[in-house]
Amino acid sequence: MSFEFLNYSFDDATGVAKFRYRNDTETFEERVKFAIKRSEKYDKDVLERALFLAFMVLGTSYYKVAAGSEVKVSATLDEWQARFFDKVYQEGLSQFAFENGLKRKDLAHFVAKSDAAKSDAADNSFETNRALVLVSGGKDSLLALEMLREQDIKCYTMYITAQESYPEIVDDAAGEMNPVIVRREIDKEALKRAGGMNGHVPVTIINEALALVQAILLRCDKIVLGIGMEGVEPHAWIDDLPVNHQWSKTAEAQRLLREYLGEYVSTDLKIDLPLEKYDELTIAQMFAEKCWDKYGDKFSSCNVANYKQNANNRELKWCGKCAKCANSYLLFAPFVAYEEQRKIFGHDLFEDVDLTEIYKGLLGVDGVMKPFECVASRAELKKAYHDRLPGYGRLPFEI
Repeated sequence: MSFEFLNYSFDDATGVAKFRYRNDTETFEERVKFAIKRSEKYDKDVLERALFLAFMVLGTSYYKVAAGSEVKVSATLDEWQARFFDKVYQEGLSQFAFENGLKRKDLAHFVAKSDAAKSDAADNSFETNRALVLVSGGKDSLLALEMLREQDIKCYTMYITAQESYPEIVDDAAGEMNPVIVRREIDKEALKRAGGMNGHVPVTIINEALALVQAILLRCDKIVLGIGMEGVEPHAWIDDLPVNHQWSKTAEAQRLLREYLGEYVSTDLKIDLPLEKYDELTIAQMFAEKCWDKYGDKFSSCNVANYKQNANNRELKWCGKCAKCANSYLLFAPFVAYEEQRKIFGHDLFEDVDLTEIYKGLLGVDGVMKPFECVASRAELKKAYHDRLPGYGRLPFEI
């Protein structure tokens, strides 16, 4: 089955972008509502190039229902772009492939036609030291925001959602400035009609592409994400394809995206990753030291408790039963007092028998597979467990 990238458009009166795709049986249209300010005079050529990047990576959400190697793109791709989008649709969909019994040859392969249009050397349409910071309500993005504020940089906080609500902590993080809310209207009806396969998509690169569009509209000269040294450890392999839930957070993915940005969008717009040199255990320590007093009882990295379809996620919670909760509990055990974590989770997660298999996967015990979630490396998590503060219980197996 083939998949076609049809077209995209942007209405500068409403801030609504439309992205259209088609496979052999269904046509899809996703709408994204961006924030616009009449006072900001953005560069329309740069915006067009950023919208094309968003168009290409957003397509993963619709391509996957009937994934195949044949894709059709009306725009001209050069050799580098074709290889880049191969990476997004192969490495970025590796977990999807693993869970649906696919191999690299079954996934999208993009064909170069000729040289693509490169970005101008400089467009001078951005305001210096004006940053757009993606905030999710998790520890990494909140830490990145606070680190940036220490540098006295003007920060817009941005949250991307496909729901009606967004976490209250986003308002808290924004401070005196209202948060920038970008709303995705995913074509759920067409996806439901299409049926087919489902699975994880490279959501970080999708969010970055949308953030780049929003940054151009607000004339911010950088987008900022809280991404540490993640995704280094594959969960499994499919022949030569590493299966990685976090591929779009890896150093390779971020390097490629930065190259794409400089070559095909703008040399004046940057991606800043203030945590990229830190591992997850160090980030947990930094968050405990810099951010716990401000956000400790409000933040959450738990997807299960907060991001179910149509759920109200104004107040973030922890389910206490998933891999993200188990991972976070482990990471903070050396830095946050037992009583603090017990207050948040309601019980000692190390003594919860329902989490035994999850902890075995996180820590590499008895051959249990590492959970498909954004979690720390096994070496970090083992160190965190052995360095836990007094009061924490013990897991029911040796590490």
